[in-house]
Amino acid sequence: MDRFLQLFKVKEVRTKILVVLGLLVAYRILAAIPIPGVDASRLAAFFTQNQFFGFLNLFSGGGLATLSVAMLGVGPYITATIIMQLLTIIFPRMKELYYESGAQGQAKFNQYSRIITVPLAILQAYGFLNLLISQGVIDRPDMFGLLTSVIAITAGSMIALWLGELISEQKVGNGISLIILAGILSGLPSTLAQVYAAYTPAQLPVYLGFLVIALLLIIGIVYLNEGERKIQVSYARRVRGNRLYGGVSSYLPLKVNQAGMIPLIFAISVLLFPQFIAQALAVVSPEWSLRISDWVTRFSNNQLAYGVVYFGLVFAFTFFYTAITFNPEEVSKNLQRSGGFLAGIRPGEGTTEFFKRIINRVTLWGAIFLGLIAVLPIIVQRVTGLAVLNISGTALLIVVAVVLETMRQIDSQLTVRGYEGIE
Repeated sequence: MDRFLQLFKVKEVRTKILVVLGLLVAYRILAAIPIPGVDASRLAAFFTQNQFFGFLNLFSGGGLATLSVAMLGVGPYITATIIMQLLTIIFPRMKELYYESGAQGQAKFNQYSRIITVPLAILQAYGFLNLLISQGVIDRPDMFGLLTSVIAITAGSMIALWLGELISEQKVGNGISLIILAGILSGLPSTLAQVYAAYTPAQLPVYLGFLVIALLLIIGIVYLNEGERKIQVSYARRVRGNRLYGGVSSYLPLKVNQAGMIPLIFAISVLLFPQFIAQALAVVSPEWSLRISDWVTRFSNNQLAYGVVYFGLVFAFTFFYTAITFNPEEVSKNLQRSGGFLAGIRPGEGTTEFFKRIINRVTLWGAIFLGLIAVLPIIVQRVTGLAVLNISGTALLIVVAVVLETMRQIDSQLTVRGYEGIE
């Protein structure tokens, strides 16, 4: 509480927090402006029956649930960033730009991601509108109305990205993450109202058990995000001139959740891909389009099959993305160049094999936990039998991760200004 009160004592930090809150309010206003021809009742029924779009609504910052002009939110930018990171594997020049060119290279990398965001937003807007039209959520507009909606949705996505970057400039949290967080929290009052309306005294044990599960899950997510395996690294002594360097030890932390939210995004993208294929085939073969749409609908309604496939995809993509972001050979080479070594491990291939073995063991537990988080809503509904009691592990993971990161940035702001401790 003392640390919290210090936020209001430092004028600069207080101003930054107020600016961030104002920008989040501006985004929530944008997310409340619907596109033309939306039937609220049909839209609510569609989201109740479709878990895919409920997940995507998280990454739109809550704009998809109301079919607002910000219905895509920062989703296209997240997709563009993932594509750019995958390109670093294919093209050595992109890898050099991202990892070795410093701040200037990072700025160019982010600029390319913003450029790719525009065509991705156009394609996603057109695809979502066609999908919603085929499901009867919205009426089919004429060509001018469809074009207007696509342009408005694309503009809304770019405005959301701009607001997110303005928030990031305040250095009290990541703007993209805070927009997603605001969208999740905006749905909390209506969810609590539904839970309260469905409550009966006989269900008190179920509600208490649900609360205990939610608290345990939050604790587990904190441990997942903060958990790391520390590997001791020693440095050889070197003499340069009249000075002695090295001879010290440090730690190389390997995070349990090295991949973050990316495996969940990859998995839901794969699950949504057949539906978009069906919409594309509608132009060429309406019959095949209907067949694929019917198969996707039956699959999504089969909770057991959906949960098993979703868990498997998240598990596999966790290992895949960790392999992209953590290269044991590069880490081993960097240690050797700087004079670092692991006690009892031969430098070079021996160190590389050691890192591979350790990262696979650590990632195994992270992959299992992320997979369980992904299918948690299905498990909770099966156990409680109540549709209103639905813990979204993905939403909790986002909330906890964003809050922890924001706390770190605010704490660093206070520390830099000499407000460490009570004054």
